[in-house]
Amino acid sequence: MARLKCVISYDGSGFAGYQIQPAKRTVQSEIEEALRTLHKGDVIKVVASGRTDAGVHARGQVIHFDTSLPIPESKWVQVLNSIFPEDIAAVRVETVDDTFHARFSATGKEYRYRLYTAPNRNPFKRLYAYHFPHPLNVGAMEKAAHHLLGTHDFTSFCSAKTEVKDKVRTIRKIEIFQEKEEIVFQLIGTGFLYNMVRIIVGTLLECGTGKRSPEDIKKILKAKDRAWAGKTVPPEGLYLWNVFYDN
Repeated sequence: MARLKCVISYDGSGFAGYQIQPAKRTVQSEIEEALRTLHKGDVIKVVASGRTDAGVHARGQVIHFDTSLPIPESKWVQVLNSIFPEDIAAVRVETVDDTFHARFSATGKEYRYRLYTAPNRNPFKRLYAYHFPHPLNVGAMEKAAHHLLGTHDFTSFCSAKTEVKDKVRTIRKIEIFQEKEEIVFQLIGTGFLYNMVRIIVGTLLECGTGKRSPEDIKKILKAKDRAWAGKTVPPEGLYLWNVFYDN
């Protein structure tokens, strides 16, 4: 029996999220069904670094599973891509020690959020970026983002629906940069709470449009109340970009 660590990417627009849900198409259900077929009916459970919501994409999601198939490591990407649906792709596969865990071994994650800023909407981008055709003060957003760096209680930037009690997280990096007609928000941290990235981006946008001052971020963090932060931006602009491990 071998444990495989797989980096996968997927277009989240056709899924009801990553995690298996009854009577819904999810990333996990598609992967496990493909692996069940490959393993001649044996149930193969897959563990991911974390869940993504409906409409959220992944460039570098990490999963692991155990297999008894004698397939060479170098062939696994080709094999998986031959059985995965077209909106899921294996990027890299490697054999790892059986102590590796896609979720618990992770030391950090990188998310990116894409904002399409052209005046008119583009139907070919509607599933992959949030259309926001309003003037933005990027400098103000960068000043606001600076207050989020480091270790904080991010209760104000977390969905009220979350069941997680410990809401202390560390953000190591936030960068905002332009790519043609898009503004990209890059966030790297030890981990992120439910809707945390989307609420942070929504709040930074309010700073960028002058609805809030960059200094308001400190007050929002201190309040520990979701009602103090900005709106949750739509899922289609969000990408799980990388998952980090010690190696």
